[in-house]
Amino acid sequence: MGKRGELTDKVQEVAEKLMGRKISVRELRLMPYIQYTMMNSQRIRYNHINQEERDVLSMWNEQGYVEGGDSDIFITKEFWDIMGEILFYGYVDIDRT
Repeated sequence: MGKRGELTDKVQEVAEKLMGRKISVRELRLMPYIQYTMMNSQRIRYNHINQEERDVLSMWNEQGYVEGGDSDIFITKEFWDIMGEILFYGYVDIDRT
């Protein structure tokens, strides 16, 4: 039985299929913030994220999913779609029994 934001087998299966690797809990939990940010200000508020989350952003940058620097962020359409799929299984399609 999964809970919202839990790194389930299904989430990992989807991540491996779409990203070619498993993801961390930190990545899963950073995705809703990035999604929200992209739909609104498109500016990262660095006082709202910690060093571990900054490291995730750096990794995503190296993988070509995001671009940006000090505060502005740009993401690829591919990564937008990846996040949507992962977030669906991590936060929406959960066992409610």
